[in-house]
Formats: sequence, structure tokens, C-alpha cells
Amino acid sequence: MNEQTLSNPITSQRLISLDALRGFTIAGMVIVNDPGSWANVYAPLEHAPWHGLTATDLIFPFFLYIVGVSIAFAYTKRLKADIPRKDIYRKIIWRSFKIFAVGVFLWLWPDFNFATLRWAGVLQRIAVVFLAGAFLFLNTDWRKQIWIGSMILVAYWILLAFIPVPVDDVIREALNTGMVERSGGQVPVEGLRQISGGWIAANFEPGVNLQAWVDRAVLPGIFWEKTWDPEGLLSTFPAIVTGIIGMLIGSLILTVNDQQHKLVLLFFIGFMMLIAGELWSYIFPLNKNLWTSSFVLYTGGLATMGLAACMLVVDVWGYTDWTKLGRVYGANAITSYVLAGMLTIVFYDDIWWGVSLSRSFMVGMTGIGVSAKLASFLYALNYMLIIYIPAYLLYRKKIFIKL
Repeated sequence: MNEQTLSNPITSQRLISLDALRGFTIAGMVIVNDPGSWANVYAPLEHAPWHGLTATDLIFPFFLYIVGVSIAFAYTKRLKADIPRKDIYRKIIWRSFKIFAVGVFLWLWPDFNFATLRWAGVLQRIAVVFLAGAFLFLNTDWRKQIWIGSMILVAYWILLAFIPVPVDDVIREALNTGMVERSGGQVPVEGLRQISGGWIAANFEPGVNLQAWVDRAVLPGIFWEKTWDPEGLLSTFPAIVTGIIGMLIGSLILTVNDQQHKLVLLFFIGFMMLIAGELWSYIFPLNKNLWTSSFVLYTGGLATMGLAACMLVVDVWGYTDWTKLGRVYGANAITSYVLAGMLTIVFYDDIWWGVSLSRSFMVGMTGIGVSAKLASFLYALNYMLIIYIPAYLLYRKKIFIKL
């Protein structure tokens, strides 16, 4: 245990815990995105089909939360350095554009078929959350940020819970058949109620809710779920609140100097958000596809308690050895994510004399008696470790690629 760490405030040095948590989150993204076989995946490594929560559903909100914490750390420092606002704004806009553009590029890779372009996506949402969060942080105090975040969550709940949805072709088909199309096939929708010839009652069902209708009416390109997109337009607003929560927690970490008081506050705030999200879920279910307001509070609470636990173990007690993988991934987080996406053509496509490495691995492992789900998980784990190699080389040479 590091005695110097115990005597100095956590904020006197860079938070190793935050870097590690960012990196472990990216490593988790790689694992859940790249199994050996999508037909054989352990339940916690899949997203919840609709309402509900799995471990995988925590990864993306955790990353957006960390984006918010990082905004508070980075721009507090810039403001204290008296860097001209116009220079800060220009860099924020440019960085957001680059992250968004890389997200579009990653979707088009390697065929670049613009007819199937998806404008929404993980990196695109990160870009928007970073842009909105950074501008809010520079122009509002913590009270206004709480007010803005609260209003967005309440307004989003009102929109989805009470505003009728116009009937379009997808909804008309759902009214006739009770089914809606999504990736992987059709799924049933329940309890649809037509209130007039052109409207149905507000609902939280897949593909026929207001968020899905807005995607089809406004968002160009194709959707991940065919009839809606989990990173769609309307649900990006509560996703911004996930970033705002991170900003508020980052500001608290920087403001409170007493370590014990700081950690107690973090655990208490995180627990209260978790409870608030759980209670709200009884009328606005936890749902990552919709990024519901209850989902924002619940995952924000878990992320805050998780960060507090990491700070206690890593930054206060000084146990850092186990964080190496996280720190390496975290040093070039988005670069590692992009690299993992690009290299799928090598490790998944049939480019090796018509043979897929993932398929060959699955056949070989199941052939010696390993269960299909375990083999699929081992392949994902190995793929994550393969991506770790270039990430480690960049880390060792102190090359940090900042989009």
C-alpha cells in the first residue's frame, strides 16, 4: 500500500482508477462484440432482448459516464489555465466530428457500401454526448447541470409514456399481425391500442414506440434493428444525461478534498441513484434500447459506486498491479475499439483460403469436448488479448492517439 497516497487527496494525482475503469470498459466492449459464435453466447454477455438488464447492458452507459467524468477533469484544468474559450470550443467541435466520422467509417469498413450506411452508432453517440457535455460543462454550473439533466429525463418519460404515436407502415403491420421486424427476425408486440385512424396510444413496445417512430421519420440510412436503432435520435437525449451524471461526479471528486468524505459521498449518491432508477422502473422499465430515464439513473448509480470502489482500492489503498490491462486499453480507448472493429475481417471473415478463424476455432474446441458457449467466450477473450498487443505497444512507446 502506498503511504503517500493515503496522506494526499485523491485529486493530487491522475486517477489511475478512472484510466483503468475506462480501459476495462473497452475490453468488455470487445469481448461482448466478438464471440466465437453468435449462436452460442452466455446470457450475461448478451443484451437483454427488451426490458431488463444484463452485465453487457452496463458497458456502454459506463463508458458515457466515464466520458462525463473525463470532461470535468480535462476542462476544469483548461479553465484554470486560462485557455481562450474559442480555442477550447474549436477543439471540442473538431474532436466530436472526428469521433463521429470514425464511427461512420467503421460501419462502412471494409466494403464502403454507402447504400447501407448507418448514421447512428456507438462512436456517433459518444461524439454527440461529448459535444453536448463539454459545452454544458463550460457554460453552466453544477446546479444548472442537475436541472437540465432532470428536465431531460422527465420530459423523455412524458414523451414515451403519454404522447400518442402516429401510425406508419411498421405500426400498421404490427396492428394487423401483432409482430414487428427487428434484426434476427420478428418479435411480438403486446397491448397496442389504436386511439384513432392515424394514432396509437403511447407505449414501450419494440418498434412501435415514439422513439422508434422518430427514427423512421427523421433519421436517414439503415437501422441496427431494421425498424429502429438503439443509438437513435430521441434516445440520445437521455444518453447525454448519462454523461452529465459523470460530469457532476467528476466535479465532486475535484471539489471534495477529504478522501473519506469523498468516497462516502460517492457511495451514497450512487446508491441513491440506483434506488431511484429501480423505483422509476416500475412505471418506466429499465431498457437499453430506449435508454429509459430509469436506465440512466440505475446505471449511473452502479457506475458511481463502481468508480468509488476502484478509487478506494487503487488510488487510496494503492493496489495497482491488477489494473495494467485496463490502463493499457484506457490509454488509447477509442483507438482500441476501432482496431477491434476493423480486424474482424481478419479473425471472422473467410479470407484464409475460404476458412474463417472463428469457425475453425469453434470446430476445434467443441471437437475436444469444450462446450460451444465456453468455446465462444474463449475466442472472444483471446480476441480481446490480441487487440491488447498493439494497444500495449502504443502504451509502452507513450503514443496516445486522441481523436
